[in-house]
Amino acid sequence: MEARKPISLLKSQDSFAETWPDEPDRFTEDHVDPFLVWCVKQGSSDISIQSDRPVYNEIYGALYPGTFKNIDAADMAVFLTKLYGPEAQARLASAMDLDVSYEIRPDRYSKIRFRVNITAILSRGRDGAQITMRSLPSDPPTMDDLKIEKAIRDAWAPRQGMVVITGATGSGKSTLLAAGNRMLLERPEGCGKMLTYEAPIEFTYDSIKSPRSLVSQSEIPRHLPSFDHGVRNALRRKPEIILVGEARDRETISAAIEAAQTGHAVYTTTHTMGVANTVQRMLSSYEMSEREERAIALMETLRLVVTQALAPKIGGGRVGVREWMRFPDEVREKLMDMDFTEWPNEIQRMVGAYGQTMARSAEIYFERGEIDRRHYLLLSSSTGS
Repeated sequence: MEARKPISLLKSQDSFAETWPDEPDRFTEDHVDPFLVWCVKQGSSDISIQSDRPVYNEIYGALYPGTFKNIDAADMAVFLTKLYGPEAQARLASAMDLDVSYEIRPDRYSKIRFRVNITAILSRGRDGAQITMRSLPSDPPTMDDLKIEKAIRDAWAPRQGMVVITGATGSGKSTLLAAGNRMLLERPEGCGKMLTYEAPIEFTYDSIKSPRSLVSQSEIPRHLPSFDHGVRNALRRKPEIILVGEARDRETISAAIEAAQTGHAVYTTTHTMGVANTVQRMLSSYEMSEREERAIALMETLRLVVTQALAPKIGGGRVGVREWMRFPDEVREKLMDMDFTEWPNEIQRMVGAYGQTMARSAEIYFERGEIDRRHYLLLSSSTGS
């Protein structure tokens, strides 16, 4: 068998400039963090590590190779163990995809965080994996950074009750929640004890100065097995604010409602588009025999629903376009006086009076020249508004 030549001898001058200058012949765990730091310094927003392919960095929407050689099975095993742990390959083999956060501290004063997804794939006829690493800002954004409307900010902090952020995958729900958390922490009075349950933890609040607040973040399933388990855990810890990363099933929705009914402010997300669709989808997770009872409990606790979509911005970047609706006492009382099956149509009629429709928000961005006509029309029809 021909001896394996060192990477430094195989690289041309051009490829050496594009890929990691310190690339080893064989990756070990000691190489992983320095390599990831180099990728981030190149401007990479997403790093893709895939079996039998070079590592790729996504820089301003284009892919660039970060390694000269392909990642083989031994290299992949090193990355999986370093990023997730020794059980990663067994979990992939049992048809699970893995979500986790990963943090590097290059020195005592700085840190680099990633959101990581690991998925099993077929590569060259055998099992392999793809690791996708999203580089996260070191600090959560502010509401000003995201240009969040004043009406949403004013309704963001109910004394008790539920705030639901909705949208498709990748629409910035977690980022919006993080900005809302930061706003609560930076109030002069702080926010008391805040507990978050996330999968994975994307933003941390270590750098936010808030002497009258205490933030505790737990990752699902690393620290606790499920979101509903997390909410029930929170009820034993006397918090003022509970953040549930995703209300994805009836158990989690029920636990979130229970927490809101017992005097807490609860923040959560769902994968829905539109205020009316969100209420309908949350109720559809229950059996028909219990929907009416659960509908009343949900409406008693609901305070604000925000749907967000990201649209390409003319000139580059993306802009968040939002539909939202407040649920003050008079709205909740009116809805609870009618059959819950009539709620979606009634809520659709009320959005404009107690918030803003997606169509109106899209129209504002279109008139400002921030989004093009095609995306304006798509957004205008996206929530039924």
